[in-house]
Amino acid sequence: MADYSKEDLIQLFKRIGAFLSERFSKILNTQDIQAVWAIAGLAFAVIFTWRLFRTPTAPQRRQPKRQPHAPSSSGVGNSQPDSNLYPSGVTSLSEDSRAQTVIDEFFQPVKPTLGQIVRQRLSDGRKVTCRLLGVILEESTSEELQNKQATVRSSVLDVLLEITKFCDLYLMETVLDDESEKKVLMALENAGIFTSGGMVKDKVLFCSTEIGRTSFVRQLEPDWHIDSSREIITQLSRFIKYQLYISTTKTERITSNVFSSSSLEQFFNV
Repeated sequence: MADYSKEDLIQLFKRIGAFLSERFSKILNTQDIQAVWAIAGLAFAVIFTWRLFRTPTAPQRRQPKRQPHAPSSSGVGNSQPDSNLYPSGVTSLSEDSRAQTVIDEFFQPVKPTLGQIVRQRLSDGRKVTCRLLGVILEESTSEELQNKQATVRSSVLDVLLEITKFCDLYLMETVLDDESEKKVLMALENAGIFTSGGMVKDKVLFCSTEIGRTSFVRQLEPDWHIDSSREIITQLSRFIKYQLYISTTKTERITSNVFSSSSLEQFFNV
């Protein structure tokens, strides 16, 4: 950078400024997560360019004066380059390349964190209700849960913990007996849901019928409800702002406020 002349830096500053003005106008018309990083890049680019402009040029050694040589009759002795041999556009292209290099460094795409993706996909919803069977647990039916130990799906754990960080999350399930409840609570505890996240056991709700689960959701009035029962999703579509229907088979969209995914983690592109 120290080799840049003052004129080079002025041109570089102008080119970056023009680019950033165009980028900033686009940012104002977007609402996705990339806009946040673009604004951050804008701030860094301005600071970097200002510091670049302020960087003093390193002192150059004074070269001894060379005595001019008399030109030979054949012209062979003339070793000085002819400035007319270089097109006038070469300097401009070099400035463009340097400016573009600086711009590219600052606007490299930054991968958002899982927490940022979760918040964006949930539209900053603050309360979420979620079924356990077929979504959080490996088991998909109440009978299956009754006959074997409950197991938390390892692939969903990171997403679930991110949701608990900024959402009021309630987990719920229809069970056939008290033993099934104990199995579920033990599985969640062993997975670290109650220690790593913001979940407490009081927010894990159990009922004996599907109607009871529907009633839980309506009473809690969440921003999002997540379920693997199409029937319950359909019944709640008029009352809940957003819903996520977990199904391994592709189906037609129920209503405009109901999203579908093969799994909870797939909905967040994990």
